[in-house]
Amino acid sequence: MSTASEHQTLEGVVIPLRAGQDDAPQQEENPAGWLARQQARDLPELGPWLPTRAHARQTAAWAAQWGWWHARFHARRSPRYLARLLGRCARAGGRGVRWWAVWVYAPEQAAQVKAVRHQMRVITRETRQTKNGQAAREAALTLRGMELQLDAARKRLHGWRAAKLASTALLAGGALAGLDGAAVAVGGWVYPAAGLLAVTIGALTGRREQEAPLVDAGAPAPVRVDLRPDQLNAAFRAAGLLKGEDASLALSGLGISRLGKGWCAVVDLPRGGGKTAADAIAKRNTLAAELGVDEIQLIMQRVRAAAGGHAGRLSIWVADDDPYLGKPTPSQLIEAEAFDFWKPVPFGRDAQGNRIEVGLLWQSAFFGGLPRRGKTFSMRLLIAAAALDGWARLYLADGKGGADFRAVAQIAHRYVQGADESKGDLEAFEAMLDELISEMTRRFALFATLPTSMCPEGKLTPEIMRAYGLPLILIAIDELQEYLEALESDKDRARVIGKMARIARRGPAAGFIPVYASQRPDAKSVPTKLREIVSYRYCTQVTDKTSSDMVLGDGKANQGADASALSEEHVGVGVLVTGPASHVTVKADLMDNVAFERVCQRGRVLREKAGTLSGHATGDLQTAGAAGFVIPPIVADVLEVMGQRTRIWTEDLLSGLANLDEDTYGDYDAGQLAAELEAAGVKRSSKQVRIGDANRAGYYRRDVEGVIPADLLTRTVEGSPSTPAADPATA
Repeated sequence: MSTASEHQTLEGVVIPLRAGQDDAPQQEENPAGWLARQQARDLPELGPWLPTRAHARQTAAWAAQWGWWHARFHARRSPRYLARLLGRCARAGGRGVRWWAVWVYAPEQAAQVKAVRHQMRVITRETRQTKNGQAAREAALTLRGMELQLDAARKRLHGWRAAKLASTALLAGGALAGLDGAAVAVGGWVYPAAGLLAVTIGALTGRREQEAPLVDAGAPAPVRVDLRPDQLNAAFRAAGLLKGEDASLALSGLGISRLGKGWCAVVDLPRGGGKTAADAIAKRNTLAAELGVDEIQLIMQRVRAAAGGHAGRLSIWVADDDPYLGKPTPSQLIEAEAFDFWKPVPFGRDAQGNRIEVGLLWQSAFFGGLPRRGKTFSMRLLIAAAALDGWARLYLADGKGGADFRAVAQIAHRYVQGADESKGDLEAFEAMLDELISEMTRRFALFATLPTSMCPEGKLTPEIMRAYGLPLILIAIDELQEYLEALESDKDRARVIGKMARIARRGPAAGFIPVYASQRPDAKSVPTKLREIVSYRYCTQVTDKTSSDMVLGDGKANQGADASALSEEHVGVGVLVTGPASHVTVKADLMDNVAFERVCQRGRVLREKAGTLSGHATGDLQTAGAAGFVIPPIVADVLEVMGQRTRIWTEDLLSGLANLDEDTYGDYDAGQLAAELEAAGVKRSSKQVRIGDANRAGYYRRDVEGVIPADLLTRTVEGSPSTPAADPATA
């Protein structure tokens, strides 16, 4: 496994960088940042094709591919080319014979003789009309003399040219005979060279006017996209992003160049046109059509100020072909002996083949999309990573109840299979949520008692995890809509949704990682209250942009994150959104059921060695109701707001609670807060609290802590060991 220093993280998407490859464009999450850095560097004047070694390698690879494809293309058509060549040579030979025959005949002299004879006939006809016999005879004699002279001259020229042709033929014969001697002197290449010269002359002289070229050139090349500045300008102009024939895009210093299996460029929209990079991204489909590619081949992203960009600058990458087709990459976790779940999880590859890893700490995730598009397989990669960490605890509910997650039963702390009310699945599902909320509340109460040096941000740390036996907890709920739709009353549904939303909103800081998945992410199946607080979104193919926005967030399709652009062939491919302005289309790694079961078997061995196997995996099907004392949520939240303070005024406490959980405490007043704390067992030693020179209504920390049994904060649920023997991820 790679360390944190070996990765470059961008809001959850982590791209590992190999040593010595920091300047390689194929290692970037997109071409924008890399090109912006290259533009700022003092590069040698080598043009846009060879600014770096990486560019030179990619350009050479593309040229080799292009040349090999054309060699095969023309080799298959060589019989057709040979027939055309022979036809032209035969035509050239006929033209040569005809030209020599005409030349020997001396046609220019024959034309003069014909002109004189014609003049004789004209004069004779005119003389007869005037009945002037003497004049006619004189004119005829004169023209007759001219005719005899011209005819004699023509015959002499004819003979001379015939002799010249004969001598030329003799010389040509001698030259051909001399080829044997030349071949002996300089080598046998003389024969093919002479033949090639003769064929070349024949091909050039035997071509008809308006005849098709000798070699076909109408078939597509292997790289179907040949991106040029004029094509980009024409496409942007057709999309309404450039106004006027004189308006054009401004290319970066590197121009249009090869990046991986495609062309890349960073462009600036002209000022004065009122168009932004966001406008261009919203026109992605139109631009793709104008460039002659599928929209899945066109990747456009804004270049932010951090990368040297602005609101009118965007990066463009046009793939040679659909970059997401082909066999998926087997997951790296299949062969891993162990995994540290605190580190990013190997997830898949983007269009350029870059490795995409997802850091799940302090995050929650939602998976959505149509059935049989790889949604469950993609989600299972996160569960497999947690399975290979002996210090990760799994809570899993499979609403479908199929075989996809059956192997998790041997390592899961809680495992609910199916959503059948008659079998008690719904009751077990809600009991699992109650247990999670109880553990989350206990952890926050513990964090409030720890010194700032140990818990500086109020979050779980690896040191706290080992000192107090608090493992990372992955909460995976597949086919969530099955549980919510099985609840008949709106009141029950709202109660369960509220519990899941509470876990998703506050659980990550306690080391909880909620991961939900649903086929139908509509308002009823997965309410907006839950979807909108999930930080990471992953969506496989859906039917339209509206469905895509339901999973990825409102307006994401117009920002380029559109899962409806995926087709039926894109199984295991989805759009991953990791932040307000960060998204990437990923072809997820593959881990089938057999490989997943082997991973879970290794995970059980790791937990047995570490002594962390618990709950369902040990045969203990105890529900949260029998777990013992449960810290009231209001108590844990008050302690979290107070932090290390020993006293707090009521107005500050109410403000802190509203900031912590606005949905729950946004409408609280002093009276309601006092009633809730009193019901939770808090007994106030004094209603007035002095801080500095002021004395106002408030609470003392010792009064709130008095509700919690002394030994509860230092023990884990069901008595798990508080001092781990070893870290299985490093075993």
